[in-house]
Amino acid sequence: MDRDKIISLMREAGIVGAGGAGFPTYVKAGSKAEVVIANGAECEPLTHVDKELIMAHAPLIVAGMQAIMDSTGAARGVIGIKGKYTKAIDAMRQAIGDEPRITIFELGNFYPAGDEQVLVYDVLGKVVPEAGLPIDVGAVVQNIETLYNIGLALSGAPVTDKYITVIGDVPHPMTVKVPIGITLRQVLALAGGARPAQPTILNGGAMMGRVVDSLDEPVTKTTKILLVLPYEHQLSVKRRRTRQDIELHAIASCDQCYMCTDYCPRHAQGHAIQPHKLILLLASGVAVTDAQMAGALLCCECRTCNYACPVHLSPGDIALTIKRDLVKARADNPYHRQTEVDPYRDYRRVPMNRLISRLDLARYDVPAALTPVAAAFDRVTINLKQHIGAPCQPTVAVGDRVTVGDVIGRTPEQALGVPVHASINGVVRQVTAAHIVIEANERG
Repeated sequence: MDRDKIISLMREAGIVGAGGAGFPTYVKAGSKAEVVIANGAECEPLTHVDKELIMAHAPLIVAGMQAIMDSTGAARGVIGIKGKYTKAIDAMRQAIGDEPRITIFELGNFYPAGDEQVLVYDVLGKVVPEAGLPIDVGAVVQNIETLYNIGLALSGAPVTDKYITVIGDVPHPMTVKVPIGITLRQVLALAGGARPAQPTILNGGAMMGRVVDSLDEPVTKTTKILLVLPYEHQLSVKRRRTRQDIELHAIASCDQCYMCTDYCPRHAQGHAIQPHKLILLLASGVAVTDAQMAGALLCCECRTCNYACPVHLSPGDIALTIKRDLVKARADNPYHRQTEVDPYRDYRRVPMNRLISRLDLARYDVPAALTPVAAAFDRVTINLKQHIGAPCQPTVAVGDRVTVGDVIGRTPEQALGVPVHASINGVVRQVTAAHIVIEANERG
């Protein structure tokens, strides 16, 4: 298929990175690359989406890989899958068949194997420069579900559904495919609901996820895992702490042992991010917007340093909040070096089983198979901004009838962004600057 046609199909289908911040995929597809890497690392503990998708839809994923290889001119495609997922690897090998350009790279079972810069180095042996992107070393990285969506887009199918793992303190852990725009409450109900009377739910997982404020939030294109925990669980307690409490605790207790920095995956790439030093600067009374704090801009927000701290401080949360302050203040980042990896990098990986044990999640480390959903959903709320870039502007009005796949919002022509689509058949009931509500049946 023609390169421009592939890129146009991706944009029109509304494809964004399905496992991260939601960067519009057509932009990556329009770059020139030497290799495309499929990220099937299942980076977050207890996530099952990528593995389940591979076992169910490997041919579509391979088709998506071939399409983005064609659009970028990449001569190679490498599919990264953890070596322990033997059934997924077998399914992918069968789907690849005699396609000579695509190979499989078996990843180790460590965290964060899916960090794109870690993945690029493991697969290619190349270090992405500070504040850089994989394309700086000739690589494009795509999530497995994103490639699946590209495979669908080749036949004109837009993104209207999302695959989500529901796990933790629920009766029936599972991975499900649901329409974008249903509530998180409805997703949890498919797994039997939360067992605790007062649960804490992490949208995005144990390490990088955020606490869900309301179960009435809608599913978006980047929702991937809902982790249900008791209110008293250690992760729940830590996530409820205020920024002030986290910083004061660190200032009072940190002995500058350097372990948080030793285990930082970006520091191991030679990047100038040093969580222990950020705590020292705070203790010294340096303002978070001071130039010395700029190393926080290189934080990948994985919170590995929290795992590493022997006295259970939260250097990752400190780095993350400083990073957000610097971004808000539009601070300049002085770090753009091409670096070399630490020679001890591979000895400081965090084994996934040890991380799960350290986080007190071992009881929830169970299968979460892809499970068909029989429920019908009669209402969805489609957010008009589900991606990095400009928000969509509504293209429908209250009272309009829509069918699954109809465009209901678009970004301005020259703006970064992709359209959003109806995920159920129905009638438009509400249109605001933030979202569009569709109901399956008219209500008197």
